[in-house]
Amino acid sequence: MTAHAFTLCSTPLRALPSGALHILGEAALCVSDLHLGKSDRIARLGGGLLPPYEARETLTRLEADILATRARQVICLGDSFDDLAAQSSLGQDERLWLARLQAGRRWVWIEGNHDPGPVELGGSHLAELALGGLIFRHIAVEGAAGEVSGHYHPKHRIRGTARPAFLYDKSRLILPAYGTYTGGLSSGEPALSALFKKPAMAVLTGTKAIPVPF
Repeated sequence: MTAHAFTLCSTPLRALPSGALHILGEAALCVSDLHLGKSDRIARLGGGLLPPYEARETLTRLEADILATRARQVICLGDSFDDLAAQSSLGQDERLWLARLQAGRRWVWIEGNHDPGPVELGGSHLAELALGGLIFRHIAVEGAAGEVSGHYHPKHRIRGTARPAFLYDKSRLILPAYGTYTGGLSSGEPALSALFKKPAMAVLTGTKAIPVPF
């Protein structure tokens, strides 16, 4: 078994090696911080040129996770696009790809700090979503319980290179960034570690989801 099964506020969940979250009782898949169009935004702002394949790579992994989990609902947990202009400049192939993934499914775009406005790519646009006894929002709120969020792009290191990781305790869960070309914040940084109470767990992504205390 490559995923890590756990519960948050009595809700059964699976942290997938890709960085996606499977909400079992709701047939739902949640991903955070896709940052589609990042290479376009960097080029637009005069930065270095990145290979323009990040959207395709991200959508390839997302499609595989949707099919593997048979998800009937998909929650994109904010910062799905690197900015609002990035969703407008998304290529026609990628737009059609998203439309195919949305077909027959409930698709929710949660607003993030990079993409606070409605997108024009189907689905619904919400500030937050209550589902399966949990609340889904982009940025963690102090004192919240049963909360699933993203934003921080958490990473955790056991040895060698730090890897994107889920972080959770008995009250909250923060997802890793799912998109290609996304950086990250160490789990030991106060902005992250202060949000959790012991015992807390990190689940490293990769070929297998690896849970470790942090």
